[in-house]
Amino acid sequence: MQGIKFMYKQFLREPLWFKILIFSTLLVAIVFSNSFFSDNGYYQSAAKFAAAIFFSSNGIKFRRNPRLSVIFFVLTILCIYLSWDNFYQARTSLS
Repeated sequence: MQGIKFMYKQFLREPLWFKILIFSTLLVAIVFSNSFFSDNGYYQSAAKFAAAIFFSSNGIKFRRNPRLSVIFFVLTILCIYLSWDNFYQARTSLS
């Protein structure tokens, strides 16, 4: 519980542009990964790319904690790969 409180307090101390970036990428990732958009691979690709931006910005923010930063960057690489794969599948299914 203390870890969640710490992350929340740290989030409140961030600049406004960072809060907007984090909130918007998280919202795009959640909305576009919804089942309503599941039939279009481009939306799924955008959702995974937004998640990659979310994880990379948090990885940069927590770079003083190497373990947490590495976890975020691994998740970033995984999301970029999944985004590229969904984009490629959506592109080839249209052909």
